[in-house]
Amino acid sequence: MHETERHRIILSAVQERPVVTVPDLCQLTGASEATIRRDIAQLHVQKKLRRVRGGAEAIAPPSFVGINARPFAVQESIHAVEKRAIARAAVDLCQDGDAIIINGGTTTFQMVHPLTTKRVQVFTNSFPIAEHLLKHSKNTVMLPAGALYREQNIILSPFDEDGSKHFYAKRMFMGCRGLGPLGLMEGDPLLIQAEQKLIGQADELVVLADSSKFAQRSSLLLCPLTRIHTVITDDRIDDRAANMLAAAEVRLIVAEVAASDRKTRAQQD
Repeated sequence: MHETERHRIILSAVQERPVVTVPDLCQLTGASEATIRRDIAQLHVQKKLRRVRGGAEAIAPPSFVGINARPFAVQESIHAVEKRAIARAAVDLCQDGDAIIINGGTTTFQMVHPLTTKRVQVFTNSFPIAEHLLKHSKNTVMLPAGALYREQNIILSPFDEDGSKHFYAKRMFMGCRGLGPLGLMEGDPLLIQAEQKLIGQADELVVLADSSKFAQRSSLLLCPLTRIHTVITDDRIDDRAANMLAAAEVRLIVAEVAASDRKTRAQQD
């Protein structure tokens, strides 16, 4: 790759996130660490970026504010085996002809693979979910209006009129930051606002939460347990969490990890 092309990629990357590491830039450009460090030094001298320890940052960070959520690429690899099992169980609830809402997230994203065998109407604020279903299925896909948050790959709008109120769904499928006695928790006010709009358009709320989510907490409550119809989780849920859901009369589905994934999970343990 020519130096000019590398510099263009590096400058684009530093505008997209607070700090870009040398390994990240090596992966983006295919260049060696030594080459990337020379590029960063050169661009630093030209005052096109700021060199920092282990990488680079923008001199004028973008004014477009991000949201308080882990990047999709980071979150995708965490509890991946459990997420696949949970997503399969979620799609088992869907019948051809259903209208459903799928909220953006890495667990809900795993629904796209079994959904390729279905014919449903999907409203989603997830760019990767929409893209995959458009390319690999015959499902009808609709998106809300709004801004695309690149790191989380979701579409959000601060305005009431984003198109969601015109879509009625039998079920809404969503993940969460945490799940406790007070209800479903999220980590950002803009996420809360968008998700509350979507929840209002569905008869049933189905929460896809791996067992680790029962121990996680956030300062922002999305909805009480009584609004949740079903929780789908993995076989590591403890009795305390199961009893909490039973007391709130929330249906619990424990997803079975596929035989092909059991070895992977054993190695991770």
